[in-house]
Amino acid sequence: MVRTPLTPWERERGERLGALLRTARGERSMVDVAAAAGLSAETLRKIETGRAPTPAFFTVAALAGALGLSLDEVATLAAPPGTPTESAVA
Repeated sequence: MVRTPLTPWERERGERLGALLRTARGERSMVDVAAAAGLSAETLRKIETGRAPTPAFFTVAALAGALGLSLDEVATLAAPPGTPTESAVA
């Protein structure tokens, strides 16, 4: 199976997600946050560094919960500038 290449927008969103998670993690270790989310530290490392720019929804939800973030915050803060918000779409 051939994977479709990511668009520049998807790559940027993945980088922004990784930066958001690193910032939210603060002084907590990667191992502690990954364990709290039920993930491996390597999975979290890949997401934070942008090597896994499109993690599964439940992975993002678990990380958001472990970091005390709402999914709304994650979606808003990880979206590249110029992305329509819910209020703009409605």
